[in-house]
Amino acid sequence: MKRKPLYIETKIECDLDDLWTKTQEPSLHQEWDLRFSEISYLPKKNPTDPQEFLYSTKIGLGIKVNGIGESVATKTKDSGESTSVLKFSSDSKISIIKQGSGYWKYVPEPGGIKFFTGYDYKTRWGLLGNLIDKLIFRPLMIWATAWSFDCLKNWIEKGLHPKQAITAQLSVLLVHLVLGIVWIYQGLIPKVLFTDTGEIEILRQSGLFNGKEEKILTIIGVAEIAFGVSLIFIQRKALQYLNILGLCLLTVGAIFSDFMIFTLPFNPFALNISMIALSVIAILNFSYLPKASNCITKQK
Repeated sequence: MKRKPLYIETKIECDLDDLWTKTQEPSLHQEWDLRFSEISYLPKKNPTDPQEFLYSTKIGLGIKVNGIGESVATKTKDSGESTSVLKFSSDSKISIIKQGSGYWKYVPEPGGIKFFTGYDYKTRWGLLGNLIDKLIFRPLMIWATAWSFDCLKNWIEKGLHPKQAITAQLSVLLVHLVLGIVWIYQGLIPKVLFTDTGEIEILRQSGLFNGKEEKILTIIGVAEIAFGVSLIFIQRKALQYLNILGLCLLTVGAIFSDFMIFTLPFNPFALNISMIALSVIAILNFSYLPKASNCITKQK
């Protein structure tokens, strides 16, 4: 299966020294790059030797993928282009990457530094590894690299530390997941599968649908399921505003249909106000999120 090397590009408003330090110093590099959990340089035997380094990536449940690499970095102090070339490999059998190589390029331009990378790798597991790489792993690596580059950009330009960005990202992911599950549940259980649990009676009491309550309830349930799925797979601030608007409309509808429902345990007010609060948390965190879409991911 033919594949193109990965390419990610961004432009950062900074001087070369600052960008160079945050990308070449291991303790700083591992702060912003999602692809690496730990990076450490190995001692050189001779000053002119390539710089060898160890790296590891945590993939969850206490499991780490370890690897080794070497880099040759050249820096021009006269506002010229600078380059860092590297090779990397992993002996870990659970690593889809067997070995690879790539480069970082620093090109001073008016207003900042154009920072870009190109790299490629060979995979394990034969045809299965190639298939997993094409469908899942490679798109994930493109996203993770672009996200990391924008995280670095925000750190340098806005002073937003990568840990803050990662916390914000996890918060938004959790909010979207929880809200998505709630919407799917509310659409599937009381509206599509078990319509005799009281939802249809609320519609009847509104007097708006003239015997078509069951059909309307199904339509509402399907819409809620679709919205829940969208929340899980799409991170957009607009969806959170839509969530707040939808909950407000449902609350008003419940008031006019059967006000006494608000006296029951776990009533619409208790549920809706909690879901609105989650949306507010997500909206506040969106301003701290790096975005992979801010980077160029195709070479011109």
